[in-house]
Amino acid sequence: MKAYRGALLRFDDQHQPVYDSDGLLVIGPDAQGGRQLVHAAGAYDALAGRFPDVAVEDVRGQLIAPGFVDLHVHYPQTDVIGAPAPGLLPWLENYTYPHESRFADKAYARSVADFFFDELMRHGVTTALTFATSHPASVDAAFEAAQARGLRFITGKVLQDRHSPDGVRDDTQQSLADTEALIRRWHGVGRLGYAITPRFAPTSTEAQLRGAGEIAARHPDVWIQSHVAENRDEIRWAMELFPGARSYLGVYDDVGLLRERAIYAHCIHLDGEDRQLMARSGAAAAVSPTSNLFLGSGFFDYVQADDHGMRYGLASDVGGGTSFSPFHTMLAAYYVGREGQTKTGLSLTPSRLWWQHTAGAARALGLEGVIGNLQPGCEADFVVLDPQATPLLARKTAQADSLDELLFALIVLGDDRVVRRCVVDGRTA
Repeated sequence: MKAYRGALLRFDDQHQPVYDSDGLLVIGPDAQGGRQLVHAAGAYDALAGRFPDVAVEDVRGQLIAPGFVDLHVHYPQTDVIGAPAPGLLPWLENYTYPHESRFADKAYARSVADFFFDELMRHGVTTALTFATSHPASVDAAFEAAQARGLRFITGKVLQDRHSPDGVRDDTQQSLADTEALIRRWHGVGRLGYAITPRFAPTSTEAQLRGAGEIAARHPDVWIQSHVAENRDEIRWAMELFPGARSYLGVYDDVGLLRERAIYAHCIHLDGEDRQLMARSGAAAAVSPTSNLFLGSGFFDYVQADDHGMRYGLASDVGGGTSFSPFHTMLAAYYVGREGQTKTGLSLTPSRLWWQHTAGAARALGLEGVIGNLQPGCEADFVVLDPQATPLLARKTAQADSLDELLFALIVLGDDRVVRRCVVDGRTA
């Protein structure tokens, strides 16, 4: 067992922050001696006497916080960040598809995956739900790279059997057979999980989507991920292709792809019935504010989502998203709250933003109490953050009179320099 002494942040069952300015985090192996878990977390004075023989690393002056959870990101788009385009569909055509065609080469895919995971951890992200490409080799490469780092990681082969160029378009039946084979090979191996991954409804035939739904029914513990209601042109296209569906979201519901552990990126242009369907099914939204702002897609409506009981969490959506940094994502979400709500601007509190990128994202994944928090029993994934990482940040945090002031300073002024240590499964990454 090992312990860390410093300021300590975690969340209670009501999603409220629990903070100890002088805290102790005790980690150690589970009962089987394998996975590293949190054994105790709380005020140093209250806990130190219970663990007299445990070595304590002193990181006072720094903040121990849960590792960040990225609810939607495309590892093959690492090199597409910052590609200029007038909107989503031309961005896909001109940049994304040509680049993703290279991931048929497993060696190339692995080189990108290695960089991608190192970049995630450098920014304090310890769990990610990630798109691969339509090539099974891209899935194998990502899982192997994540496994080597001990990460909790979820990905899947992209399904896209129409309206896609040569090099990324797949065959309907082969794509479904590949999905089944990859689930058997990787799902539940260590900390790895599989996600059935239609790119988005317009690039899949109804036969492919129905086949994906049948696989999901056979494997209720795997995840599902796709995109929905990101862009108005995309919505019009989807409804032209699926005229019998009530809505774009309804396309997925009709084929059995809305349920617990289903994560849909964006969810911007939903109506009330869609939001009720999301809540009723247990599916969750991956809110991707830097991507939505960059591509001009629109604003996620927090007020309506909350009113309808939707689950959601934050996501970088690289490469439409502009940064791997959770701090940049949280700040962009704050802008969206201020500018994009139905009636009046919403000022999202710093602790709520932080929850959305940690324990809230874990809840959306169906992994509440497993990741995204530092309560006893959670997996030992955490970050050590330096509130004095830059001169301006140090000046600002020195004046913080509350937890919200401290967290908001980190959100507004923080970047990768704040992350002094990223601990994955109890080991420094």
